[in-house]
Amino acid sequence: MARRTFSIGGVHPHDSKISRECPIEPLPIPPVVYISVSQHIGAPAVPVVAPGDKVKVGQVVAEPGGFVSAFIHSSVSGTVKSVGPRKDLAGNNQTHIEIAVEGDEWLETIDRSETLVTDIPDDNKAILDKIRLGGIVGLGGATFPTHVKLSPPPGSKCERLIINGCECEPYLTSDFRTLLEKGEQVVVGAAILKQVLGDVPCTIAIEENKPEAIAHIKEVIAILSAASPKFAGMEVLPLRKRYPQGGEKQLIDAVMHRQVGSGALPISVGAVVQNVATSLAVYDAVLKGKPIIDNSVTVTGECFLHQANLLVRVGTPLQFILDYLGGIPEDAAKVISGGPMMGRAVANLDAATLKGTGALLLLTEKQTRRRPETNCIRCGKCADACPMGLEPFLLQKLSRLGDVEALEENAAQDCIECGCCLYSCPAGIPLLDIIRTGKGAALAAIRARNVKK
Repeated sequence: MARRTFSIGGVHPHDSKISRECPIEPLPIPPVVYISVSQHIGAPAVPVVAPGDKVKVGQVVAEPGGFVSAFIHSSVSGTVKSVGPRKDLAGNNQTHIEIAVEGDEWLETIDRSETLVTDIPDDNKAILDKIRLGGIVGLGGATFPTHVKLSPPPGSKCERLIINGCECEPYLTSDFRTLLEKGEQVVVGAAILKQVLGDVPCTIAIEENKPEAIAHIKEVIAILSAASPKFAGMEVLPLRKRYPQGGEKQLIDAVMHRQVGSGALPISVGAVVQNVATSLAVYDAVLKGKPIIDNSVTVTGECFLHQANLLVRVGTPLQFILDYLGGIPEDAAKVISGGPMMGRAVANLDAATLKGTGALLLLTEKQTRRRPETNCIRCGKCADACPMGLEPFLLQKLSRLGDVEALEENAAQDCIECGCCLYSCPAGIPLLDIIRTGKGAALAAIRARNVKK
């Protein structure tokens, strides 16, 4: 029987999962970390520490700055050296909390043992509070505060929880390794999430190019569901390999055969989507008392001698990670934070990791060289590839013309910036770059109109 997948667009880039056999290993703690207060969608967190303060691992160093915001915790123990602006990945100034490392002293409330806990408490309000206080955000890329996502607005009801184990971007393998090495914790975290959402059915979606993960998670669910009714209603759904299947709307289409409308949220069709790493973080926060202080990062690239999946403390300088693995090869021309399709070029290697940092990809000059741009031949390949059903050839033209009204009418704001159009364009037109500018203008116009209301 053919595997399920989403119904509109998509492309098939080569897997290039060259780090898939590398177990997750802890990166040594750097001598200093720089913890950004802007690690989530929404308002930046507000620092609650000052230079000279002593902190422990897991201690709150910044509190939410609004409803859509998140707590931020120290990933190390030591002394706060400064609180102020520092360059991020793109070279823009963001407020960071600089902490000089002194030992590795954790808050006593954090259970650091490897013992698997499967006894899920019944108090959903207390669970939500632990998720909120743990600073848990979506770790699939969006970094939306998880406690907000688990609180549907009045009139909305979740019908299915989907755990995203697709990891459809080329090169990335940290989610795959998490499923293999922490599969039990991921499933328990998913059971916690589904209970909070009203004991809804839960689908763990994994692409077919990860057969080991599919088999392992099926076995874990079978064992846990036989031991407790709290794990009933959970399933593994293998999906056909296709990019960008990990996008929320595409994954909902593949699993539930429902289309999320323009500008609508997944809850509008009864779905809540959480990433594999987020499910693990929920387990840690609720049953181990551990906030997000580290995350798994794939470090990879054909030009890179040492492939790795590393457990990295939040706030670790990127240069420290690369130096640990032998430094940047001479033929590496670009470092990408994330994958080759949706990742962003790193302009500043002194920048530090965030909660949502999932990969560092090193590419050669040949791999980053674009084809010379020629005239659009109106072949329609970009429209065929667009998973949102948009017309990239038209949107790039409107963006170049600066026609904001027409961009909005043609749903430029719905672009998920997956890069399928750029990948498929035979004319070498930088469609994504051009459309991203137009999308920004359309969203700005929408926000301005909403403010006036």
